[in-house]
Amino acid sequence: MSVALEAGPPVTDARPETLKARLATRAKAEGFDAVGVTAPDGIGPAGARLRAFLAEAMHGDMAWLAAHADRRAHPAALWPDIRSVIMLGVNYGPSENPLALLSQRWRGAVSVYARGRDYHDVVKGRLKRLAGWLHRETGAAVKLFVDTAPVMEKPLAHAAGLGWQGKHTNLVSRDFGSWLFLGAIFTTALLAPDRPEEDRCGNCRRCLDICPTDAFPAPYRLDARRCISYLTIEHKGHIARPFRRPIGNRIYGCDDCLAICPWNKFAQSASEARFAAGPLTGGAPLSELLALDDAAFRAAFSGSPIKRTGRDRFIRNVLIAAGNSGETALLPQVAALLGDPSPLVRAMAVWAASELLAGDPARFAALRAAHLPKEADEAVRAEWQEAENLTEGSA
Repeated sequence: MSVALEAGPPVTDARPETLKARLATRAKAEGFDAVGVTAPDGIGPAGARLRAFLAEAMHGDMAWLAAHADRRAHPAALWPDIRSVIMLGVNYGPSENPLALLSQRWRGAVSVYARGRDYHDVVKGRLKRLAGWLHRETGAAVKLFVDTAPVMEKPLAHAAGLGWQGKHTNLVSRDFGSWLFLGAIFTTALLAPDRPEEDRCGNCRRCLDICPTDAFPAPYRLDARRCISYLTIEHKGHIARPFRRPIGNRIYGCDDCLAICPWNKFAQSASEARFAAGPLTGGAPLSELLALDDAAFRAAFSGSPIKRTGRDRFIRNVLIAAGNSGETALLPQVAALLGDPSPLVRAMAVWAASELLAGDPARFAALRAAHLPKEADEAVRAEWQEAENLTEGSA
């Protein structure tokens, strides 16, 4: 999302260092934890890496990445008048280890960034106030962006000295570990750029080794099609069978590669309460989540980024977690979803039922006999057939 305040010709402050110091002070007063400046051409080879990523189709369903690749690679292509990029970071560090929830299989684990208020709303408000201040102080035009515009925030943040892109491709900060929300202000004001942060990953590869789905073909390269965050949030279709068991109880996103980073030992818990206070902060029981219809889903996640995924994709994810839980007490709810209006939900209900009834093939066969004859969707029918084949193969 972007907001613009237009002005006249490009502005150069007579005292750029003084302006920059005042900008940093103001940014901290608005609640930003990190601030830096880079030139519009500061992202270096990031554009070439993006083109290679797209050429190998590693972006999966995210067609919007390819649609505006040129503007992502060159900020001046997005706004020719730009002279400086101000990068801002907001700490959202958790107060506990998010990986601890993964052992509680009967609960749904949600990525730290999505447990509270939608960060777009929080960061956008702060950016608007800071950009308005800069506009009033200098007369410079400003445009602000929070994640949804074609802006390469992480390479720009690296160039502005906020951190470096680690081997997991996320930004790593010496002060905040892997827990920074990013926002950008493009401006016609000319500000002295900061020195880019150096890569401090060294020989460490913990973020690569912990990935449950082997989504990193090499350090600094991500295949989104294998990434649990992509599969549970961005992917609109059925999640392929090889990824379902590795997903475990991760129902929205995945923090493994972020949480394992050794630089998190310097991180601090977020001071913004809205990032932590949410319906899934402690991991809600799967039994409660399986009961959500569309109205209840919208009410439960009003103001949360989870709402954008929609109820059907969310329940798809919850059913995968249910199938991995080993909790046969969830079976009545899973069986009820075999008749859900959404084929996305019905297909994963088939898989979840087959996993929960792996030791009781007769009971699974009864479910199949009751539901398969009236099933019209080919993908759901294929799930029934695959489950039957596996059951027969293990008999």
